[in-house]
Amino acid sequence: MSTKTTRVGGLAMMAATLLLGASGPAAAVDKIRFGLGWLPEAEHCGFFQAKATGLYEKAGLDVDLMAGGPGINTAMLVAGGEQDLGMGSSFTTLNMVKQGIPGVTVAAFFQKDPQTLVAHAGQGVSKLEDVKGRPVMVADFARGEFWQFLKYRFGFTDDQLRPYTYSSAVFVSDKTAIQQGYVTADAHYLGNLLDQPPVIMLLADHGYLNYATTVFGMSSYIEAHPDAVRAFLSATAEGWKSCMTGDYTPAMKLATSINTDPAYGEGLWEASINEMRDRHIVSNESGEGIGAMTDTRWADFFADMVKAGVYPADLEFRKAYTLSYLPGSK
Repeated sequence: MSTKTTRVGGLAMMAATLLLGASGPAAAVDKIRFGLGWLPEAEHCGFFQAKATGLYEKAGLDVDLMAGGPGINTAMLVAGGEQDLGMGSSFTTLNMVKQGIPGVTVAAFFQKDPQTLVAHAGQGVSKLEDVKGRPVMVADFARGEFWQFLKYRFGFTDDQLRPYTYSSAVFVSDKTAIQQGYVTADAHYLGNLLDQPPVIMLLADHGYLNYATTVFGMSSYIEAHPDAVRAFLSATAEGWKSCMTGDYTPAMKLATSINTDPAYGEGLWEASINEMRDRHIVSNESGEGIGAMTDTRWADFFADMVKAGVYPADLEFRKAYTLSYLPGSK
């Protein structure tokens, strides 16, 4: 689930799963039901670009982009066969493996997790080390994920935790407040509400190795449809390349026709795309390519999470991913 700072307007009306795909080609070779991690938004640009510009159709695919939202558990839907592939993170399939569920990650379209901590300017906070000992508003799900990293790596403690309400009101009203955020939205939302730009601390720039906007599925589905999975990942990679280097308007128009909440409109799209481009969220500075994953990074992330107490050291973490289907692979 996305952890945007203030995206609450109109969400209750959109909590049910949205289905996009009626325009798919009748003669498509393979149908894929793909579960998005949240409501349609700029962070899904590559998928919507591939749909809107016909990349999936050219690849012989009929793709339904199925929106997530509050209370929608994509991993459960994929495990139950209601979706073929889903959007997640490194945690998604590691958790599945821990529970004995054969979920497998096949690509990662965000090389940097956009997760942040956000503080007010002028409060003596400029880096994560400055947050130690200060109250931080963190959502329940995040307490078992990036919060454990912050405890292990930076010495944070659970007595710092405060409830996170997915609303900017508490943060804006209290200059000493610190809360979780999302780098693609923080400056756009909070920058319009504060006298000074917020201090944004991107966890990925401080050693947080979680892959985000991953694509995962059940191993049985992936092994039974290898060509379709590869075609989906390759077309999606082309969609993301187009979003990052060209005109993302087709994706934006399609996504905003589904998610009509004005909070997710063109202003946020522009800000989010610019952040993704400037911060190398999709294709990082190491030049690993769109959708790439490596054994080394999975091993390093798992080692961090073992030290943080999230997973047992004997977990067979390599069952949580495969490099065999990455974009461009054969």
